[in-house]
Amino acid sequence: MFAIPEQFSNATKANFESQFALYSSLTSKAFESIEKLVELNITAAKATLEESSIATKQLLSAKDPQEFFSLTAAQAQPTAEKALSYGRQLAAIATGTQAEFSKAAEFQIAETNRKVISLVDEVSKNAPAGSENVVAVIKASIGNANAGYEQLTKTAKQAKEAMETNVNAAVSQFTQAAQNVAARTSAKR
Repeated sequence: MFAIPEQFSNATKANFESQFALYSSLTSKAFESIEKLVELNITAAKATLEESSIATKQLLSAKDPQEFFSLTAAQAQPTAEKALSYGRQLAAIATGTQAEFSKAAEFQIAETNRKVISLVDEVSKNAPAGSENVVAVIKASIGNANAGYEQLTKTAKQAKEAMETNVNAAVSQFTQAAQNVAARTSAKR
């Protein structure tokens, strides 16, 4: 009879240790993502300052308004492309982080589920006669919770894919519009 409290104690300890490992892993991944984001922003800021300085010098050296507007239009396309590139890199960092978090959470939930089922099976072996219905209800509850989690995960993945599709479509439309403006500007020269 003393085996059941010991089993719960061991299961609780193992669960605590796995939760701590998960939080440590997620914290590490969050800091990695922040580091990537800071590096991206510093690189973008440096490039923007350098390019702005060059562009300003070119614009100030324009001899007439038409040359000024031509230079402005010529700079629009590369600037738009750089902004799109920055957005893609930012989205890649965010998507990568989200994927790592999801993967870690899925692993943790699967591992916890496996341990709970193992504990229920072990406890049910030592359960008093007549408690089979209670054990069956517990196992059914675990199965229902797993089915709910799987549906939630599937829905979240579909939402993520739809969002990525929409972002890609918007980027594509913006790129096409920027190219059209650049083509019209080049044709006017």
